[in-house]
Amino acid sequence: MFAFLRRRILSSALPLLAVILGVFFLARLTGDPSNLYLPLSATPEMRAEFAARNGFDQPVIVQLIDYLTQIVRLDFGESLRTAQPAAQAVLQAFPATLQLAGTTMLIAITAAVVIGSLAAYRPNSLADRVASLLSSASASVPDFWFAIMGVLVFAVTLNWLPTSGTEGMGAWILPIATLLIRPFGVLVQVVRGSMVSALSAPYTKLARSKGADEKRVIFGHALRNAAAPALTVAGDLTVSLVNGAVVVETIFGWPGVGKLMIDSILERDFAVLQAAVLLTAVTIFVLNILIDVCYALLDARVRQGVKA
Repeated sequence: MFAFLRRRILSSALPLLAVILGVFFLARLTGDPSNLYLPLSATPEMRAEFAARNGFDQPVIVQLIDYLTQIVRLDFGESLRTAQPAAQAVLQAFPATLQLAGTTMLIAITAAVVIGSLAAYRPNSLADRVASLLSSASASVPDFWFAIMGVLVFAVTLNWLPTSGTEGMGAWILPIATLLIRPFGVLVQVVRGSMVSALSAPYTKLARSKGADEKRVIFGHALRNAAAPALTVAGDLTVSLVNGAVVVETIFGWPGVGKLMIDSILERDFAVLQAAVLLTAVTIFVLNILIDVCYALLDARVRQGVKA
């Protein structure tokens, strides 16, 4: 397992470096920050002083070397807008994103396991057809359309839910529902397909022939073996969920790292943008490793491949 972890960490180092370089150069293509932070009447001397104070007067390659050196020291610079350390701004916003994405994924997995297992246990029944219809519809609806319709119907027309903020349980409903719709639809289909195969597999037939009760057959044998493919898909969906939170947080004014990124781009706050993207990339990188470890623990063939 240690060799497996070492190989996964090393294989992720190059993509992480590509993200760091890509964000650094793309951020500087958004324009000169002095146009936003200095008055229109600013003199050339004032602009030169602003550039020197923030290191923008140096060649780009020098700025990049300074930035990489700072990263090694875990120094991500200061926000141009607030003069607050960039890492502190990101760490303050990140829990809101993790809470939103984590709660959404927990609901999606729980609902998908229950509904997908029921549908697989009785194929072609009414419950199976309803589950297939809901999952297909959920996987087909665009997130942004659902978010806009949710605001128009439940917040503006009916006035049942707030349009933004995090105060109260009502503020969580529309953001979670918007993020939930796609992973729920995909996971129900995956769990149902995996459970149908597992329930007809020789090991479940053998368990039944030995007199095992249905609960043990379903939860002790079928669901355990069906969990591996569902876990892989859930991992990919979790990664896309963190990325998708950027849109949802912007629409609903959720104070997470996604909204912080959009604000940083609009305000050309390079240090905060770079820190937010880097921390998000590291989080996704850690999530992928955790998913691979869980997959190896569930599937003996993966463990054997690691040992080989």
